[in-house]
Amino acid sequence: MTADEFVAKLTELMDTDAALNLSTKLSDVADWDSLSMVAFFSWCKTTLTKKISPDDIKSASTVGDLFRLTGGDAS
Repeated sequence: MTADEFVAKLTELMDTDAALNLSTKLSDVADWDSLSMVAFFSWCKTTLTKKISPDDIKSASTVGDLFRLTGGDAS
């Protein structure tokens, strides 16, 4: 999955109109809440082979951090 595809999927999961990119701070996005975290976790669990814990998600501070959790290269 490319970074652009990931950002589009995260935007969909969060159901947000905010313009996201890999450097977007999650704390700056009003729609990044517990429901969005659960939606992201569920998507990861059903889509990815890599295991991600809720604590991993909570510790992410940017969209790029979430992308790296999924195995993406945000460098």
